[in-house]
Amino acid sequence: MKLIQWAAGIGLAAVLAVSANAGTSTWQIDPKHSDAQFAVTHLMISTVRGEFHSINGTVVLDDQNISNSSVNVTIDATTVDTREPARDSDLKSPNFFDVAKYPTFTFKSTKVEQVAPGKLKVTGDLTMHGVTKSVVLDVEGPKPPVKDPWGLTRSAVSATTKINRKDFGLNWSKTMDNGGAIVGDDVNIILDVEMVQPPAAK
Repeated sequence: MKLIQWAAGIGLAAVLAVSANAGTSTWQIDPKHSDAQFAVTHLMISTVRGEFHSINGTVVLDDQNISNSSVNVTIDATTVDTREPARDSDLKSPNFFDVAKYPTFTFKSTKVEQVAPGKLKVTGDLTMHGVTKSVVLDVEGPKPPVKDPWGLTRSAVSATTKINRKDFGLNWSKTMDNGGAIVGDDVNIILDVEMVQPPAAK
């Protein structure tokens, strides 16, 4: 099986450009509580799902002017997991992600828009397999901040998008007897991201 759905968004070392304006807050993505999932059609009849386990990056939020916010995310492509080792090896190979040559995916925002209360559209450059394309994430959140038991402030967002894998040079496919493709072209990406504010320097 093959493909990212991440989006990513799907996801990875990253940095968000920090605005100097008052009202901005900087958040680090917590990779232990974040997930980049993808889904792609198999044999034209079913859906195969997978995920990436390592998402890192920075989100800068400007509460006064959301358009000044920014996102920078890196996803470790070598962590792809579809719960089938042979398929994961194929995805890491030159047939698909070619992780020896392209070990990460990155997403860097170019535009952040508020479309409704609690809903954003985040446009950005997704780089995968050495190809960069503009994608749009539909974002739910950010959630109201909470304090965790250790005194850190946390928030979270969820995001979805859809990409065509062939736009990123992921062209492997075989045709079945009925003319259909073994692997679909469209990849749905779901991101669930928990963010934490770094402790203030003492």
